[in-house]
Amino acid sequence: MSYMLPLSFPVFNGNENLYIQQVMSSGHLATSGSFIHKFESKLSKKVKSHQAVALNSGTSALHLALVLLGIGPGDEVICQSFTFCASANPIVYLGATPVFVDSERDTWNIDPEILEDAILSRIAQGKKPKAIIVVHLFGMPAKMNEIMNIANKYSIPVLEDAAEAVGSCYEGKYCGTIGKLGIYSFNGNKIITTGGGGAMLSNDATLIERAKYLSTQAREDLPFYQHLEIGYNYRMNNMAAAIGLAQLEKLESWIEKRRLINERYRYLLEGVPGITFQTESDESKSNYWLTTILIDDKATGISNDRLRVVLFKAGIETRFLWKPLHLQPVYKSAPFYGGNISEKMFLQGLCLPSSVSLTFEDQKLICGMIEKEFSKIY
Repeated sequence: MSYMLPLSFPVFNGNENLYIQQVMSSGHLATSGSFIHKFESKLSKKVKSHQAVALNSGTSALHLALVLLGIGPGDEVICQSFTFCASANPIVYLGATPVFVDSERDTWNIDPEILEDAILSRIAQGKKPKAIIVVHLFGMPAKMNEIMNIANKYSIPVLEDAAEAVGSCYEGKYCGTIGKLGIYSFNGNKIITTGGGGAMLSNDATLIERAKYLSTQAREDLPFYQHLEIGYNYRMNNMAAAIGLAQLEKLESWIEKRRLINERYRYLLEGVPGITFQTESDESKSNYWLTTILIDDKATGISNDRLRVVLFKAGIETRFLWKPLHLQPVYKSAPFYGGNISEKMFLQGLCLPSSVSLTFEDQKLICGMIEKEFSKIY
C-alpha cells in the first residue's frame, strides 16, 4: 500500500537529473560508463583511504567478499543472528555453514563475549571459523574494538556488513573500513540510494582489483571474450552510479537530518514509560538510518504489534525489527550461541518512519498517536 508517512523514502533534490541526462547523452548505460569510476572515487574519498568497487547490490557485495576470503564447501562463518537474511544467505551460496551469535543490549549488535565463546567452541570441535560477519544494525556501530581484538587473537578475518551504516563512524573510522572487507547497500530505502546497488571496500588493492575482475564475469583483458575463472554479473551500471554520485554529495546532510529525527523522537517520547532506544556510545556516531524503539510490553501492556496496527490504520508505516536468523525456519539446523537477547528485541521492537523528508509536525503526529495509545493503559 501507499503510506502517508513511509518508513524510509528516498529524496532526489540534488544533481540526479543532471547526471542521468549526461549518462543518457553518452549512450553508456551499462557497466562501462564514466560515472562508475566517479562514484567509486568519491566513495573511497568519503570513507578515507579505502578503495571501493561499485556493485549491483549489497548481497552481491557480501557474496563476492566471501569468495575473496576463500569461503567454500565445508567451511563455517560466524554471523550475527540479529540481522536481515542477506547477511547470511551468501554463506550458504558457497556451500558453507553459518554459525549464529546473539547480540548485546547496548548497540544490539554481535556480543563480543559470546563471539569468543563461539570461536573456542568451534575450534574445540575441529571447525575453526573462516570469517566473522559483523553487522552495524540500523546504522549503529558494533563494538569494533572488542570484536577486532578477538578476531586478531584467533587470526580470523572480519567482514563488516555496513549495509545500513553508510556514513556511520566508530572512533573516527567509517563503518565498513575497520575489518578486512566491508560492504554497503544503496537499496531504495537506504540513507543514500542508487535504486539498487552496493559496494565493497578494502585497503587491500589486490582484493579490490580481483573484485572488479570477478564482478564483470571474470573477463580477461583481451580483444575477444576469454574466461579463466567463473565470474559474476555483479558490477553496478552507469545509470545507477550517476544517481549514487548525486546522492553521495548529500550524505552528510542526510546523516544530520536522520540524527535530528532520532533526537526529536527521543524528546517527544521521553515521557512515555516503557520505551527505550539504541545506545550510542562515546566512540560511535550512528547515521540513524532508522530510528528504532523497544517497548516493554510486560510493563506497559502494549505490544509492538498493537502499536504497529494502530499506526498502520493511520497510514503510518512501521516495521518489526529483524527476526533473528537462528529462529528462521530455513536456518533451524545452524549452530547458535547465546541466549534470548535478540529474540526479546525482535518481540519488543519497532522501526519508526525516518525519511529525511519527515517533518517535526509529522513526528508530533506519530508520537501523539503513540502517547494516546499508551494513555489507554495508564
